[in-house]
Amino acid sequence: MNDSTGKFWKQPVIYLLVLLTGATVALIGDRTLLKTSPVSAENSTQQKLDRSLIGISPKSSNSEDTQTVQNAVAFAPKDENFIAAAVQKVGPAVVRIDSARQVRSRSRNNSPSPEDFFGLEPPSGRERVERGTGSGFIISADGQILTNAHVVDGADTVNVILKDGRSFEGKVLGEDPITDVAVVKIEAEKLPTVTLGNSDRLLPGEWAIAIGNPLGLDNSVTAGIISATGRSSREVGVPDKRIGFIQTDAAINPGNSGGPLLNAAGEVIGMNTAIISGAQGLGFAIPINNAQEIAQQLITTGKAEHAYLGIEMATLTPEVKQLINRDPSSKIRVNVNEGILINGVIPNSPAAKAGFRPGDVIQKINNQPMTKSEDVQKLVQNTKVGALLQVEVNRNGKLINVEVRPGNLPLQQR
Repeated sequence: MNDSTGKFWKQPVIYLLVLLTGATVALIGDRTLLKTSPVSAENSTQQKLDRSLIGISPKSSNSEDTQTVQNAVAFAPKDENFIAAAVQKVGPAVVRIDSARQVRSRSRNNSPSPEDFFGLEPPSGRERVERGTGSGFIISADGQILTNAHVVDGADTVNVILKDGRSFEGKVLGEDPITDVAVVKIEAEKLPTVTLGNSDRLLPGEWAIAIGNPLGLDNSVTAGIISATGRSSREVGVPDKRIGFIQTDAAINPGNSGGPLLNAAGEVIGMNTAIISGAQGLGFAIPINNAQEIAQQLITTGKAEHAYLGIEMATLTPEVKQLINRDPSSKIRVNVNEGILINGVIPNSPAAKAGFRPGDVIQKINNQPMTKSEDVQKLVQNTKVGALLQVEVNRNGKLINVEVRPGNLPLQQR
């Protein structure tokens, strides 16, 4: 009885010791793996998640997939709260601009008002104060501020309010309605400034952060992405401007005008300027490289130069060719299917002096093929006033070369 009882207790104890030993070995093995493996369990899980998000099977381990994951991580912002970091970096240099101007109300020749009936309105009309609010950002520690021209256009007074609450009277150094860029100066020292990025390197899909004072809500921040670059003024709905706009889906509202558009690093890549009424997710900004170039001219001379030829043009297609050639009232006949058709030449313009004629079809400028009217506009606006351009045109089926020097766009055409 004692022997059987002893055997009865000994066998379960042995089994229990075996189980405990195995568990201990397994635990030690796990700890060893965690210590020796270059990737932690948490990182491994995150890497699987990263792979699944970009369409790679977690089981895949080939070098191409590994490189894809590394590239995805490399282009992602390192700081999880990078938007807040960018705002903390730039926010102190973003200002509010309040402007006011005296405007004359309609005269008595317009629709009557109660004052008209009682003879209370003077014949020349009454004057009233029109106020506006916009944004801007400080580009120099001594008080130079970049903003939109329409924010300060015609202003009698300009008041600049800093984020810390200080208020300064601003002086408009210059404004350029063609690009909607203006520079305001305040008398102050050691001001916080922004860091300018490179708008020529922007790619659709990059982060975009907007800071400004929309609808009077100071220091508002919105974020999105760069939706597109190089949007023409015609596409944006402001054909009188000469800018290839940045398109973004970061929310932009009235009052954001003149504020900075930032990248993930907190660098200014654009100046918010326009929205399309009634649209959502469609905001536009002036590339900072263009804004900076115009700003330097305004600071130096108080005005900006814009090269122009003085032609009315349209992109030529086979369909446009047929319409023109079938129109009995048209004095123009076209012999080619592609190029830039000159519809008209402004008298006394550089194009008129160079000998351009309606019906000429531009094929190349400085040996660069021209296929869209936007190509010509972009090339000319990036040319210095007075620089020589070699233009190849098709005139009545013959190729000829015309030399032209762009002039400065006259004020009455701005």
